Amino acid sequence: MRARSSKQQTADGGREATAGTPGLAVELRGVRRQYGRGTRTVHALAGVDLTLPRGTFTAVMGPSGSGKSTFLQCAAGLDRPSSGAVFLGGTDITAMGEDELTELRRDRLGFVFQAFNLLPSLNVEQNVLLPMRLAGQRQDRRRAAAVLAQVGLADKGRRRPAELSGGQQQRVAIARALVTSPDVIFADEPTGALDTGTATEVLGMLRHAVDTQGATVVMVTHDPAAAAWADSVLFLSDGAFAGRLEHGSAAQIAARMSALTAPSSRVGELAGAAA
Repeated sequence: MRARSSKQQTADGGREATAGTPGLAVELRGVRRQYGRGTRTVHALAGVDLTLPRGTFTAVMGPSGSGKSTFLQCAAGLDRPSSGAVFLGGTDITAMGEDELTELRRDRLGFVFQAFNLLPSLNVEQNVLLPMRLAGQRQDRRRAAAVLAQVGLADKGRRRPAELSGGQQQRVAIARALVTSPDVIFADEPTGALDTGTATEVLGMLRHAVDTQGATVVMVTHDPAAAAWADSVLFLSDGAFAGRLEHGSAAQIAARMSALTAPSSRVGELAGAAA
């Protein structure tokens, strides 16, 4: 029998899992994602390195086509990078098989999308408890009541999604994301379908989850006002990070975004300013 190399293989042909850095909720090491071949190859992510500590709120912004969606999908285990490694809560998810990834997403991650993705045939409480139901766990109605109270919907558990406003439906989605106390909550344009006042309420809930429960939130957004709720904003351009802003105002974030969409000389100035 041929000896295995130091980089052992998993059952599905991938490499053996390695350890992530302690204390980090999200870690990407040299992550690349490309689509197509030859002259039609598109480099959606071009070697991304990133470390996000637990208990932080991070926004990711960039022009259309900059790689935001691909970044979120790779970081959350919804898509596999072409190369590099992704760690969530210290676990190398790049080496996992599909069944393991499904279990991890269900048990250790929370998701909030622009489309609320609630099941219309279930009431609010049942939608919140859906991750537990899919995991074959006991559906803890007290836990559902607790998270619904956190998002201001303590009296809506028996309602159907169609009976709620858009803002209330997004609150249900946040409660569903919180119910399993996940390692990371990934939010993809969570306020894109909401009016300004309702968006502020939803962002305040995500901020509250970070500040009071130690949650980790990674949010992709195009809105500088939404990004201003985060501890830090990461700017993507052509599949690579082009800058970072800590505790920026909406005006400061908008100025950075304007620089990203300006001619290449301005992009260079942005990268220098963020260094």
